[in-house]
Amino acid sequence: MFKRVFLFIVTNLLVLVTISIVLSVLHVQPYLTAYGLNYTSLMIFCAIWGFGGAFISLALSRVMAKWMMRVKIVDPQTRDTNERDLVAIIHRLAQAAHLPKMPDVGIYDSPEVNAFATGPTKSRALVAVSTGLLSRMGRAEIEGVLGHEITHIANGDMVTMTLVQGVINAFVMFFARIAAFAVSDAMRGNNDRRGGSSFMMQWLLITVFDIIFGILGSIVVCWFSRQREFRADKGGATLAGRDRMISALESLQRMHELTNSPRGEQAFATLKIAGEPRGIMGLFMTHPPLEKRIERLRQHV
Repeated sequence: MFKRVFLFIVTNLLVLVTISIVLSVLHVQPYLTAYGLNYTSLMIFCAIWGFGGAFISLALSRVMAKWMMRVKIVDPQTRDTNERDLVAIIHRLAQAAHLPKMPDVGIYDSPEVNAFATGPTKSRALVAVSTGLLSRMGRAEIEGVLGHEITHIANGDMVTMTLVQGVINAFVMFFARIAAFAVSDAMRGNNDRRGGSSFMMQWLLITVFDIIFGILGSIVVCWFSRQREFRADKGGATLAGRDRMISALESLQRMHELTNSPRGEQAFATLKIAGEPRGIMGLFMTHPPLEKRIERLRQHV
């Protein structure tokens, strides 16, 4: 669900900004010449580091998820009945999806109703489930949710999103440096046209534009994420059964409609999975509204 993409985007943005700061501190700017910007060199430079940042984020995705969400990995040989059932469900769905290796199974303590899958490859994946989901959903609904997450792994969605993010990163770095160069050049006086720009000013402008363009670029990433969610719903219906997948989404919808406490509202707001998007925030939704997901499953599966 939402956690998978959110963690990836946040990690990627942090990695991208970190790379930019390190490169600026080390004064690694092969695209700058005495005559200004060399656009070909800049394009190559941004492509290398843009894709590098995305793949670093992918490599760290499982570790970051365990650390940030405090995920407890379940031992497949556990004696706990509920944990053993969870492992059995995930392994059965993984086999049906023809995964080359069973994913790690994790549980994290949270009242929110959520689950997510992450990992750099199909052979090194993690499926994590919140305690809130386990306590508030029935077995059939849990199977629908887990079928959805296993499909994300089977479809290679993390790699797909990494490639998309790599392209976005390259453009972000490219335009951030063009904008920073243009602004710093405009801020210099006529008598200083041939002099080098302030290092601190260049570093600050590049960092600011990286963040601004990175946020704008996340709109494109979120759009791709919403399309992958529709595909994962369809795959979840195939693995777990159409009725189970629809039942899982309807259960989420009912819980959202019946939740009145501030704590509950906050949990669903964090998921970003219920209700129609409002205004510009709809562009940053990683998941389509539940109503549209349920409608598409009923019509096309």
